[in-house]
This record gives sequence, C-alpha cells and structure tokens, in this order.
Amino acid sequence: MTAGVTRASTRCWRPPFPLDLAAVLAPLRRGRGDPTHQLAEDGAHWLTANTPAGPGTLAVRRAGAGEVRAAAWGAGAEWLLAGVPALLGADDDDSGFQAHHPLVADTRRRLPGLRLGATGRVWDALVPAVLEQKVTGYEARRSWRELCRRFGLPAPGPAVGMPAGMRVPPTPAALLAVPDWEWHRAGVDGGRRRALVASAQVASRLERAATLRGAAGRRLLCLVPGIGVWTAAEVAQRAWGDPDAVSVGDFHIPSVVGWALVGRPLDDEGMLRVLAPYTPQRQRAVRYVEASGFRRPRYGPRYAGRDYRAI
Repeated sequence: MTAGVTRASTRCWRPPFPLDLAAVLAPLRRGRGDPTHQLAEDGAHWLTANTPAGPGTLAVRRAGAGEVRAAAWGAGAEWLLAGVPALLGADDDDSGFQAHHPLVADTRRRLPGLRLGATGRVWDALVPAVLEQKVTGYEARRSWRELCRRFGLPAPGPAVGMPAGMRVPPTPAALLAVPDWEWHRAGVDGGRRRALVASAQVASRLERAATLRGAAGRRLLCLVPGIGVWTAAEVAQRAWGDPDAVSVGDFHIPSVVGWALVGRPLDDEGMLRVLAPYTPQRQRAVRYVEASGFRRPRYGPRYAGRDYRAI
C-alpha cells in the first residue's frame, strides 16, 4: 500500500448490454500470482496501472440491478474510473460479426456477456507480452512477477480490502534503470531484454497506437526492434480491444483453432485461411473458440521451460 492513500474515488455504471465481468477481464491477468491483477474473495477484480496522470489501482465488482461499482485510488484514480466502460467492452462493436461454425455460434449464444475490453494503455500490456515471447507461460509469469515486485511501485489503495502484495507495473524509466544482473535474476534473456529496453526508450510514442487502433496501431508497435506481429497482436487485444488482431506465431492457438473448427491441427497459414471469413473480426472468433471449453487432443509431454537464471 502507498502511504497515506486511503480515500477512494468511486463510480457506478450500468452497462446497456449483458456483461460477463470475469470473462472480459480474464485476458488482463497473467496467472493467479499476477501482482497487478487479483481477484478478491468477494468477487472484486483489483487491477493496477500506469496512467497519464500517474499510478493507480482500480477495484471493479458487480452490484445489484445490473450495475458495476468501481473504486480507484492514487494519482491515476480519475483516469481509471473514466475508462471503466471501455475496459468492460462498451466500445466493442460486434454488430457485423457472423458465426460461420456451429461451435462459434453456440458459444456466442451461451456467452452473450463476452466482450472485448480496452485498457487504453499500451505500455502496461506491452511488457508482459514481450516477456511471453518464445518461452513457456510459467517462465513468462515468473519474470513478470519478479519485475513488478522488484521495480514496480506498491499499489495505492486501502489498508483493508485490497489483496496483499499488489504492485503497479514498472514504468519505462524503471526498466531502463534495471542493471544486467537483475534481468538475469528475473529470468529474462538478452533478446527479450533488448526488446523491452527499445520499447521503453520510445514508450510515450507507442501509446499513440491505442489511438490509431487496428492495423495502423499494430504497425506502429512493430517499428520497435524485437516487436513482431505476435507481440503487437497481444497488445492490441488488450490496449484497444482489437477484434481482428490474431496472435500469428502463437505456439498453441493455430492448433486449438484447427482442431475446434476443422478437426485437425493447423499452422499459422492454415489458421488464417480458416479464419478468413471472420475478417475483420477474426480475433473475436478466436476468443469464442477459447471460451467454448473445447480442448484439443494431447499426444506428447509439455514443453519444458528453460531457467535462464541458472545459466
């Protein structure tokens, strides 16, 4: 807890659409131990962020009569409260979406509250996305926790009620100051470190991607060395709720989409062919596949992650 920050700013908002709060916010959480996003026992989602006004903490929970109640603390409190509707999918337009497969159609019918939310912040989504490049989820989440705990600020918020140990993601300046041995200690190899440093050096300009949106926003991110189409798509999905940003190059998604929609594994090229009828909302189709409960067949052992701290 940041000393002296106990008074919350609050907001009540009633979404004019069905809302599955947990499903909309799920992509923002990097594992159960994510120090920037925790789920409290009362069902409230606690999130931290670096905003244009400074660090902030947001707690969002469902209330009676279909309302969402939000409370925020810190310098970024008002900015976070203003962004609650967008965060929960108010800017998401699925009016032109057509389900071309029974699985997608059934999931869309069963989960009307699944929407694409937008944080409005590029940097906070970019850091964990870079950490997830070419490593297992376990390795990436471990590095994310280490960097947040060692170089992120304590989350502003109340002494009672906020989950323990919450941190604000490290700022660009904080990551630029991280010495070599601390990157190693966090399990971050040279390639991902260079991508993060290059991103931090132009972080303020990268925020424009959330305004450009779509392919233009993704192209801006890809100008940074070490940021490719996969990373740009992962950021776009979270920062501006991009409905067409498919994570091309993902280790799992082509296979899952392939087994779910055509009954066999696919590579990236095959996945894009299968998803082509959903353009310009291909990522929405992927989200429905992921949310459907479908599980692809498993034929081999899991990939064993590499611990860079032991090298």
